Amino acid sequence: MAGKLERMAVIGAGTMGNGIAQTFASYGTNVQLVDVEEAALDRGMAAIGKSLARLVKKEKLTQAEADEIQARVRPSSRLEDTGDAALVVEAVVERADVKRDVFQKLDKITPATSILATNTSSISITEIAANTERPDKVIGMHFMNPVPLMSLVELIRGQETSDETCAQATAFSEAIGKVPVEANDYPGFVSNRVLMPMINEAIYCLVEGVAEKEAIDTIMKVGMNHPMGPLALADLIGLDVCLDIMNVLHSGLGDSKYRPCPLLRRMVAAGRLGRKVKKGFYDYN
Repeated sequence: MAGKLERMAVIGAGTMGNGIAQTFASYGTNVQLVDVEEAALDRGMAAIGKSLARLVKKEKLTQAEADEIQARVRPSSRLEDTGDAALVVEAVVERADVKRDVFQKLDKITPATSILATNTSSISITEIAANTERPDKVIGMHFMNPVPLMSLVELIRGQETSDETCAQATAFSEAIGKVPVEANDYPGFVSNRVLMPMINEAIYCLVEGVAEKEAIDTIMKVGMNHPMGPLALADLIGLDVCLDIMNVLHSGLGDSKYRPCPLLRRMVAAGRLGRKVKKGFYDYN
């Protein structure tokens, strides 16, 4: 299959990172899943196991196939173990300083031919690429959550990203059953420049008493045919991630319409981050 990888690496074992790792492994790629925190690696590997178990229960995989996929994902706490991976996808926290540090290190560790991709949902690809000696080999590959189920990969070129790199990233995406769509390097790209203000506005509707949370979500599901209401979706994404993206939009575009709702800031400060901590706009068991 064109674009099929023998070996790749994912940096960051959180929700997006372990989902990306599972997806590539499902298509026969050996994946090095790297996280500096052993506990995060344990959680990431456990999440992959649970995700595969659900697919077995739904009879979309056999147990033997699930075991093979899980075995292709190898956890490591050492960035150096990315080795000679042809593709490295960074999926760490949505902070520019952390991503800069990761890319500076990857640039020194990986072969000059390796493509360095970022799963950032809003931060400038050009800014990230400038921290390497290979800006032509840096690209945004923004996967959607949950990665194993969602088809879209938003491909974002930085100022120096080459046509060859974009073509390879397109082939890699198609080889794992995804639909790659190109976007330009502006804050939030397309997906989050449209989605996050909608979520932010839904939070303002809640604050201002326009409707209760269940009503806001139901109106958007039933009236606009959305599969999930914006407040429930914010919980799924993570309220801290939503706030980070809104801050990038507000800072990068300089328009007050991107100002994060104060309730969003307050909930993040209180630790109500959504599904991952079992409490957000809704409570989860």
